[in-house]
Amino acid sequence: MAKILMMYASMSGNTEMMADAIFDYINEAKHEIVIKSFDFDPIDVQEMTDYDGILIGTYTYDEGNLPYEVEDFYEELDDVKLSGKIIGVFGSCDSFYDTFGGAVDTMEERVIERGGRLCGEGIKVDLEPDKKDIERCQKFAEVFLKKVNEYHK
Repeated sequence: MAKILMMYASMSGNTEMMADAIFDYINEAKHEIVIKSFDFDPIDVQEMTDYDGILIGTYTYDEGNLPYEVEDFYEELDDVKLSGKIIGVFGSCDSFYDTFGGAVDTMEERVIERGGRLCGEGIKVDLEPDKKDIERCQKFAEVFLKKVNEYHK
């Protein structure tokens, strides 16, 4: 059984809906998962090393930017090595802007710089997730767990 940490930021509730769908899938698969919100929970980047897999959810603000709630975490990633950690990144975006899901891309680049291994391409949803998007989130969680299990055998 894998030990998973999920952290997310959600302004309108859209990324939270994605996080809930991913959490439910992993929880039903009987893996240990801890969920934290960048808005409300203390997050110490060093604790990431205690987990087999890490999920990071971030909405994209304005023209592709990280939200302010995630900026400190992003900077603090300089203080941790993520070598051997399987990481998945997800978030809600708005296709109105020229840069769709820039925060997801930025976070993926950052975790790769720190030695993390992406479970695959991050998942981006345009605004509020619909039924198909929730199914995509569940598939994302399935692929994530498969990668975590493969790496930690």
